[in-house]
Amino acid sequence: MANRENQLPRTPLVETVLNGIADWVSKYRDKVGLNNQLEKCGSDEVIRVAKDLGVPLRDLYELARNGSGSTELLQKMLVALHVDPEDFANTDQKIMRDLQRLCFTCSEKKRCKHELAVGKAGERFREFCPNAFTLDALFCQKGQSSRH
Repeated sequence: MANRENQLPRTPLVETVLNGIADWVSKYRDKVGLNNQLEKCGSDEVIRVAKDLGVPLRDLYELARNGSGSTELLQKMLVALHVDPEDFANTDQKIMRDLQRLCFTCSEKKRCKHELAVGKAGERFREFCPNAFTLDALFCQKGQSSRH
């Protein structure tokens, strides 16, 4: 029997938006022949892309380097913390975008994947997750506990 805590609920709205952004970045790279080399693009063009996507320049460079897999990790982390990603994205859109930005630029993706895989991410996220402070603050604000 599958463990319900490790199952990722479907989040069509968040997936659609993030997949759209990732597809747009991918098509943009293909169109101008960047192939993960955003640095070769002119600064005016990079600024325009960042503005179109609504992300800071440094985050755009990180996204170009690291790809869009971070959104899946964030969704899995929220599930590990007993938070419905779709419900959260619908009620706290700005906070969700901030969490996504930090997740995109996180250098601990390998550990995050490991902790999620072994079912310990909900207990250990404070040790490595750059979103730990924000998530704890949200739980406190809403009078909840992360249960870990």
